[in-house]
Amino acid sequence: MKAEISKYRALAAAFTLAAAVITPVVTASGAQAYAYCGRTAPDRDGGSWRATAIGAHMRSGSSTGCSSNGLAYSGDALDYHCYTWGAPDSQGTTWAWTYARNTRTGVQGWLRSDVLSDERSSVYCGF
Repeated sequence: MKAEISKYRALAAAFTLAAAVITPVVTASGAQAYAYCGRTAPDRDGGSWRATAIGAHMRSGSSTGCSSNGLAYSGDALDYHCYTWGAPDSQGTTWAWTYARNTRTGVQGWLRSDVLSDERSSVYCGF
């Protein structure tokens, strides 16, 4: 009987240890790594660049599913704030997105890295 109780205690200890090791991994993978629709970003990047984004939408979040706040045209000077990552698209590709202010129009929003001539801001937003 004592051997059986010891076996159950050892098994319970093993499950407790496994749960303690696995729980942080599960918690960390559930974190939101992109800017939800309506999320703005602080100006952490002090630079301005000229984008070559012809008719690129400046979106309200880091996803093409978010509404457009306006457009950034070729030659518009953009004041970059920071970048974050977007949710994977329909092909499973995860793009970097830069939050910027269009200095010509004052419109602010998120632009996907493939529509910017210099890819993205060099400063991570932290979310």
